[in-house]
Amino acid sequence: MYDFKYEPHRIVLMIDNKSFFASCEALRLGLNPMKACLAVISRQQGANWGSGLIMAASPLAKKKYGLHNVMRARDLPSKKEAPDLMLVDPHMNLYIKRSMQVLDIFRKYAADEDIQMYSIDEGMIDMTDSWKLFGDDLYYVAHKIQKDIHDTLGLYTTCGIGENPILAKLAMDIEAKHNKSMIAFWHYLDVPDTIWRIPKLEDVWGINTRTANHLRRIGINNMYQLAHTDPAVLKKEFGIIGEQLFAESWGVDRSIIRKKYHPRAKSYGNSQVLQRDYYNQRQIEIVIREIGEQVAARIRAHNLQMTKVSLYIGFSLTELTCADARAGFNVQRSITATNVSHDLVQTLLVLFRENWQGEAVRCIGVSYGRLIPDCSLQLNILEDPELQIKRYKLDHVIDAVRKKYGFSALVKASSLARGATAIQRSKLVGGHNGGNAYE
Repeated sequence: MYDFKYEPHRIVLMIDNKSFFASCEALRLGLNPMKACLAVISRQQGANWGSGLIMAASPLAKKKYGLHNVMRARDLPSKKEAPDLMLVDPHMNLYIKRSMQVLDIFRKYAADEDIQMYSIDEGMIDMTDSWKLFGDDLYYVAHKIQKDIHDTLGLYTTCGIGENPILAKLAMDIEAKHNKSMIAFWHYLDVPDTIWRIPKLEDVWGINTRTANHLRRIGINNMYQLAHTDPAVLKKEFGIIGEQLFAESWGVDRSIIRKKYHPRAKSYGNSQVLQRDYYNQRQIEIVIREIGEQVAARIRAHNLQMTKVSLYIGFSLTELTCADARAGFNVQRSITATNVSHDLVQTLLVLFRENWQGEAVRCIGVSYGRLIPDCSLQLNILEDPELQIKRYKLDHVIDAVRKKYGFSALVKASSLARGATAIQRSKLVGGHNGGNAYE
C-alpha cells in the first residue's frame, strides 16, 4: 500500500486531440470533425483502397460503421452499405503542422519545461505553478484551453486532470471522453472509485494484450485485484515492470515533467517492413545499404561516430511452416569508431551474408550504438589512406546536397534498381503520404 500524503500532489493536464488525423482531414475539406463520416486510409502509392489500413476514423464513422484504427480497408462496408463514408489519403505534414500549433497554444499556459508532448496528438502540461493565472477553478481553466484550441484550429479535445501524470492519463482515457464537458479530474483519494473499478485490464495505459493475459494466468483479472496482489509476486513474474504495474494500480507516479529523463546509452536506428517478400539477395542488400546509409547520415548530423552495428532481419510468415523455423535473426558487431557509410554498410552486409540462408525477407532493421563524438578519423592500415579520407569527405558533401535540395537530388544508381525503396520512402513522412502542410 501507498501513503498518498508522501506522494507528489501536482496539477497535471493530459490533453488529447479527438480523432486527430480524421479531424484534420475533415477540417481540410471544410467539414465539421464531429459530423463528418470519414476514414483516413494508408495505402501504397497507386494502390486501390482495399489494400490499405485505416489510420484514423472520425467519431461518427466509428459509431455508425464500427470502424477502428489499424482495421484493414478491405473489411470496410461497401459503398452501398455506407454511401456517406469518405475515404481519404493521409497528409502527415498537415498533422505535424497542426500538432506544432497545438504546442504553441500550450505554451500560452505553461513554461516549456512543464510541457511534454506524449505523441503527435497528445500532450501533458504541468500547471501546478501557473493554473491560477487563468482562473479560480481547474475545470474552467481546462475548458479555456479546450476552447482556445477549438477556436484557433477547429479541433475538439478531451482533457484529463490528475495529481500526477498517470492519474491525468487515466482520467482522460477512461472517463473524460464519456463526459459532456470532455473533462475529468482524478485524485489519489478517488482511486478506489476510479482505477479499481476499471474491469478490463487492456483499457489501462501500459497494459497490452500480452501483459493482460499474463496477469490473468496468475489470477489477476481486474485493477482491484492487481492493487491487492503481493508486489513481490508481480516483481517475480514481470521484473521491474511488475513494480510499475502495482504503482499504476494505486495511481502512483512520481515523475515530474520538468525533470526529463536523459538515457545514458543512446542509439540511432531505422527499420522497414517491405511491401512484398524479398527472395533476391541483391535486392535485399540494396535495401540494407539504403537503410544503413540513411541512419549513418543521422549519426553524422549529430557529429557522432558509433562503435556497434546491429542488423535485424525478419522473415516472411511463409517461412514459419515448421516448429523449428526461424522468425528472423538479430545480430551485432563491435567495430572501430566511424560514421563512414561505406564502412558501416560493409559490416552490415557481412552480418547479413553470415546469417541469411535464403529465407524470404519481409522486415529489415539497422541500428548503430555506443556513440562517441566525431573528433577524429581512425584509418585502416590495410587500405589506401587517401581513399578513406575521400569517403569521409564524400559522405559530408552528399549530406549537404540532400539537406539543401532533398534526398532524391543525389542518389546511387542502385537506388533506381528493382527492389530499392529509398526514393519512394523519401517522399513519405512517418511511413505515410506527407501531403501539403498548407492544404
